[in-house]
Amino acid sequence: MKENLMNRSGKLKIFKLRNQILEYAWGSKTCISHLQGKDESSPEPQAELWMGTHPMGSSRILINGKEESLLELIRQDPKRMLGDKIARKFKNELPFLFKILAAAHPLSIQAHPNKIQARKGFEFENKENIPLNSPERNYRDDNHKPELICALTNFEAMCGFQPIGDIVERIKYLQLEDYISMTKELETDLSIKNLKKMFSELMGKHDDVQTKKVSILVNKIAELGPRDENEKIIFKWISRLAALYPKDMGVFSPLFLNVIKLLPGEALFIEAGVLHTYLSGCGVEVMANSDNVLRGGLTHKKVDLHNLIKILKFDNTGLIKVQPKYSKDEYIYQTSAEEFQLSKIVTKEKDPFVNSDIQSAEIILCTEGRGSIKWSGSILELKYGESVFVPFSISEYSIEGSMELYRVVIPTR
Repeated sequence: MKENLMNRSGKLKIFKLRNQILEYAWGSKTCISHLQGKDESSPEPQAELWMGTHPMGSSRILINGKEESLLELIRQDPKRMLGDKIARKFKNELPFLFKILAAAHPLSIQAHPNKIQARKGFEFENKENIPLNSPERNYRDDNHKPELICALTNFEAMCGFQPIGDIVERIKYLQLEDYISMTKELETDLSIKNLKKMFSELMGKHDDVQTKKVSILVNKIAELGPRDENEKIIFKWISRLAALYPKDMGVFSPLFLNVIKLLPGEALFIEAGVLHTYLSGCGVEVMANSDNVLRGGLTHKKVDLHNLIKILKFDNTGLIKVQPKYSKDEYIYQTSAEEFQLSKIVTKEKDPFVNSDIQSAEIILCTEGRGSIKWSGSILELKYGESVFVPFSISEYSIEGSMELYRVVIPTR
């Protein structure tokens, strides 16, 4: 381990991160920029800011005026950076990827594979000699991708299939039985098998006859109107999606998926195989360290409906809202993920946060205010928009100042 990674007491430092920003068309020109304290908007849409060690965009730290990859630093001394148990369990890799996600426009409808599917898909695409950065890739690594999105602003999303009876009832209300095949069969037998067949047939064709159904759908919701607030939101998003993608069958997805609103601080956990998309808003997102995604529509990127359908869960268990639980000065978002645990910390000038119970490699992001983090006789200034990596070997530290922070640790269970 390099000496310049230590403080004067011979202890590892806490490192301020330099993070990669990804620019996608659906991103926001204001969210990430303003979070970093900039008054002006960014010239191009900024969609994601990555904090972690994914090979496609590892964070970097500054050592003696030179930037070095956090990925490589962890690999040089995984036991001290991650802890022996975590290093062995996750093969010397930081197991999570932490992001700021900023959606001014809807993302593609998508799902992520489980571990077995990811390994097989990654191996297959490697054998096909598809470059890792190719737009034709579904699998950029061999890992699964459970993820948690926590809203920083008002946030809207679609996630998981609605109860089958609700889907059929709304199709009938909109008088779409003649345009969506399998409606009568699904009404007679409310089975996952029939829903899968209906959804696959509707989404799988993009000829002129099929895409005209988008116009018919838009006309029907304008003619008949919503019957309640939930339907009002569903119809609103059908109209918006149709304006953006007038020939994309993904416009029908609000008829099938749960359309939800998150208020700041509310969170949504998405397991493997759950069809979803983020529609608008800014949030912090944490996931297993993966960038695997299979898309089904609402995008100009590669759509692979055939392989997407194979991994989808068509039951109505995909909508998992997570309410934080308060414990020792932080609000913890508990999920089934073994790679990460997100929490929110709010500090005040005379009320610092002291960590002494959890020993884990972690990343901390400041979203409001400014202050400092202290450990082993050292101090590091921290303000909104900045993030730090805390190595496993630092078991105690305190955070002082008036700040709102989001913290990701690796669960010990």
